Amino acid sequence: MVPESDDDLLEDTEHLESRESNEKIVVQNYRPPQMTWSQLPQVIERGILQTLSTEERKRQEAIFEIIVSEFSYQHSLNVLINMFKNSKELQKTMTTTEHHHLFSNICDIQEASKRFFDELETRHQDNPVIRDISDIVERHATHHFDAYIVYCSNEMYQQRTLQKLLISNTQFKEVLQQIQSKPECGGLPIISFLILPMQRVTRLPLLVDTICQKTNRFQREYDAATHALKAISKLVKSCNEGAHKMERTEQMFTIQTQLEFGKIKGFPLISTSRWLQKRGELLTFAEESGIFSKVFGKQTSFLFLFNDVLIITRKRSEESYTVQDYATLDQLEVEALENNDSPHSPPGKGTGGSTPSNHLFKITMKKNNAGELEHMVFGSQSLSDRARWIDALLKKDDDRISKEGLQQVEIVKAHLAKQPDELSLQQADVVVILQRVDGWYHGERIRDWERGWFPESCAKEITNHIAVRRNVQRMERLRIETDV
Repeated sequence: MVPESDDDLLEDTEHLESRESNEKIVVQNYRPPQMTWSQLPQVIERGILQTLSTEERKRQEAIFEIIVSEFSYQHSLNVLINMFKNSKELQKTMTTTEHHHLFSNICDIQEASKRFFDELETRHQDNPVIRDISDIVERHATHHFDAYIVYCSNEMYQQRTLQKLLISNTQFKEVLQQIQSKPECGGLPIISFLILPMQRVTRLPLLVDTICQKTNRFQREYDAATHALKAISKLVKSCNEGAHKMERTEQMFTIQTQLEFGKIKGFPLISTSRWLQKRGELLTFAEESGIFSKVFGKQTSFLFLFNDVLIITRKRSEESYTVQDYATLDQLEVEALENNDSPHSPPGKGTGGSTPSNHLFKITMKKNNAGELEHMVFGSQSLSDRARWIDALLKKDDDRISKEGLQQVEIVKAHLAKQPDELSLQQADVVVILQRVDGWYHGERIRDWERGWFPESCAKEITNHIAVRRNVQRMERLRIETDV
């Protein structure tokens, strides 16, 4: 079982040593057997354990975890480069551009990791009781880890290229399967290796924070650890922004070319501060004398919801949409319509209990594109879809609400977001649940406070009350310590 909190790895040395080694690292199922700090021959032979307090022993374990996990990460990067990137057979199945998009600057990442590990290892070899590594972490995060920003910014092209090759390139798929079946790959698919840099860079703040937890606040090492935490958190923020910026810029230009405003006043869509939050097709209902009825012919509207404006369109094709209306989010009111508010279908067109007519919500535009009041009612395919639309439209400002008492889950199966309002998750991520509807969770990821929806099936509830409380404390502490 994967630990429910990073602290679980350090609270009890015997408990730690009995864990399977592959349960502590980013690459969940691919990690060579390794020792803990307390198991090192030089530590045992010199009787060091007997000279240290319990708190200092835990701090040494936390420091050593960064060193040994970087070594394991390097090993997996070598597999990615040697087995996949450098494969002549695989390279022949794709274009030079596809090869670049797939592997990006992974060799720069490998070199950055090697320099980082070499310094960590030298510090460890100087003395098995390591006074500190925070200066090394801060220096590399500040000056030598820019390659991670480039790699993360390329993530959209990487995923798109891999998906395209797997679907349309039979030769690529065959050669890839041959490589993946080799023992060096540990039975893992290429995507498990391609996402390693993203996983590693987002994991480092948690590892550094563990050092902060195990260091006395009145020691100078504590200040050094908090500075390192801020530096690595700033790097992660830049990685996230790089990934979002590339995707959002391309997406906004594409949508702009697809929208036709016709007689409606045009809206300048492209802006560096605007991005898509949700899009999708919904059934449209009309209101007559207080009764909602489905528009004749099952008319649908296609909605584009951005972080500051809602645009309602009629879909003409996959690449063409006619704008019907729009309004800024501060001019919107949204409410769910329950069963007793359900529409009445035209005669002879009754609806069953599982149809979208049971999942309605009403949007009131206090000022639409013409400055007029407008009411619209839409029907979604499921309760969860309605909840997701309402959540996105309401634009709740509840970042500072207490997470005490809220359900927490651990991700047991990775999830890749398919819609803008979904949350991509790695195995072992911990998420605080804000809402649960119809097989879907809406939650906030502890390591970076990103929010989104994900299937209930990829998570399991954390039932250990101590771990739950500790996760909340860590979440709040990280929010303060990493305010970058």
